Amino acid sequence: MNNSQSKRMRIRDLGIKIGMFKPGRYNAITDVPGVLVGHTTIIKGTGTLVSGKGPVRTGVTAILPKSGNIFYDRLSGGGFVLNGAGELSGLTQVMEWGLIETPILLTNTLSVGTCSHGLVKYMVEKYPGVGREYDVMIPLVGECDDSWLNDIAGRHVRTEHVYEAIENATSGPVEEGNVGGGTGMITCDLKGGIGTSSRKLPPEKGGYTIGVIVMSNFGRLLEFRLDGIPVGKLLAPKIEEYTIRRESYGSIITVIATNAPLLSQQLNRLSKRAALGIGRVGSIAAHQSGEIVLAFSTANIFSRRSKRRAYTLSILSDEHMNPLYQAVIEATEEAILNAICMADDMSGINDHFSPALPLEEVRNIMEMYIRYRI
Repeated sequence: MNNSQSKRMRIRDLGIKIGMFKPGRYNAITDVPGVLVGHTTIIKGTGTLVSGKGPVRTGVTAILPKSGNIFYDRLSGGGFVLNGAGELSGLTQVMEWGLIETPILLTNTLSVGTCSHGLVKYMVEKYPGVGREYDVMIPLVGECDDSWLNDIAGRHVRTEHVYEAIENATSGPVEEGNVGGGTGMITCDLKGGIGTSSRKLPPEKGGYTIGVIVMSNFGRLLEFRLDGIPVGKLLAPKIEEYTIRRESYGSIITVIATNAPLLSQQLNRLSKRAALGIGRVGSIAAHQSGEIVLAFSTANIFSRRSKRRAYTLSILSDEHMNPLYQAVIEATEEAILNAICMADDMSGINDHFSPALPLEEVRNIMEMYIRYRI
């Protein structure tokens, strides 16, 4: 199987629509006003690891929760850990204070420290009052293990890559698949990586937007499901000829953005529902896997410079959360599928190979199931 010359496309371009709600304009986390995404992709070399130097298949993805000054104008945040064999540094403080105050970076496991260092350097330069006039901040950096394809021990991510990802961050369409932090990631034994999706609620349900971006790196082929159909089992005979990742079950980092006026506790609850979207694709949250979710709302601003004793906030009542729950499940499922659909074949360290999802075969499988199901 070699899809390197095939045209990659998102799941909706295959005629498969996930869920009931419609996506936003770009079907991306950037459909939430003010949210920006940027990537730095590092691809170098081929072949076998020699003398501690091998092929590089990694990078950094940056999510800017607010295109203005996130350090000064903090946002409400929350999260959820379904299984903790992974890391999202800074999440502890988010869960305690309920605030987001830095960009969010996604990278490989052994580059968390470098990205944290780079983000601190960037923030101190941009906001000279950090640790002096104002209190300190803790960078938000999520990781997954890309060592099946990447020379992860070589620690090839540098501070300049962090700066580049942040400075590349834009609104509009988001590049997916083998990019940024997702460059060397695998999902259900297929090439995975970065994926995104969104949902726009109808006016009668609030009209809010939910956006999701994932760095997807989990699962086994036999568990892979596409819109409820066991596509992985049907593809297995054609893909098992390749050497697939056995040592690690992998992980996934999910970031949720919304303009719905939610407090931290509500964002915690919303984050739990994202785990249902991950499960729909096939995750069992295995012992070796980290399913970590971070969420934020852009609706209210908590100014670091304000001296007020109390804030006046807009808050959605809990009774109106159900459409948001459904939307985040749908967007999470579709974001993962977009990561898989947009990722191309990749060879990496020690000549390991990760095949892309064969899109035409998937289209035929889905058409067959729909025909006989009807």
